[in-house]
Amino acid sequence: MARIRVLVVDDHRIFAESLAAALAAEPDVEVSAAGSGPAALRALERAAAEGRGYDVLLVDAELGAQSAADPPAVPEPRREESAAVHGIALVAGVRAARPGVRCVVLAEKDDPRTAARALQAGASGWVAKDCSLQRLLAVVRGVLRDETHLPPALLTGVLRELTAARKHRTESERLVESLTPREREVLRCMVAGLGRKAVAERLFLSPHTVRTHMQNVLGKLGVHSTLAAVALARRAGVGPEAGPLGPEVGPLRGDVVERGSQLAQ
Repeated sequence: MARIRVLVVDDHRIFAESLAAALAAEPDVEVSAAGSGPAALRALERAAAEGRGYDVLLVDAELGAQSAADPPAVPEPRREESAAVHGIALVAGVRAARPGVRCVVLAEKDDPRTAARALQAGASGWVAKDCSLQRLLAVVRGVLRDETHLPPALLTGVLRELTAARKHRTESERLVESLTPREREVLRCMVAGLGRKAVAERLFLSPHTVRTHMQNVLGKLGVHSTLAAVALARRAGVGPEAGPLGPEVGPLRGDVVERGSQLAQ
């Protein structure tokens, strides 16, 4: 019998261990638990090194939320071991680094905006923490068949959020396309977190020239700060200048809530 390897990632230890124990009672499920994002990443690395990678991650939507009021949209590269890795960021990072691993988000409450972000990050499902074990197992097995699972009550709200995100992305892409090739290079450096001096060294330009390019970028994008420019660039799918410095939330996919032509419920 082929066994499904599942990793439960939740910083509420009692819940994580209880869920892992319940899933482990299934004859075709092998399950482990991790209490944080860094612990989950270490578990994934060990499993891959042993040639026994995980098939499905069950990730708490609020993972790491206690450490910050506004969790980042994407995980930073090479985080310190003690740093938090938030739920949606973990999904994005895992899906970028290990596309074969399916991610399902476990949520205390239904939130269309967060659910849409989870799908954009690459999650294959959104499940309430108080759902039945049978329901959760059906989702786990379903995502391995490339299905995407959402509660029916969330569908309208999630589609609305995805439509709005697509519109914002289109507008952001149009603004980025108005930049010159050199300005786009500067913007990618900004996305990579480089300051003016570092950009000058990277692109072999004078700091004064870089300052002019940065001002032009802000003006053409219609924003007033580097942070706002970076946020717009990410919506448009612009990555760092020197290649990916870490996993990012990928572009909005048109089939994000579909399997074939039907939504799995």
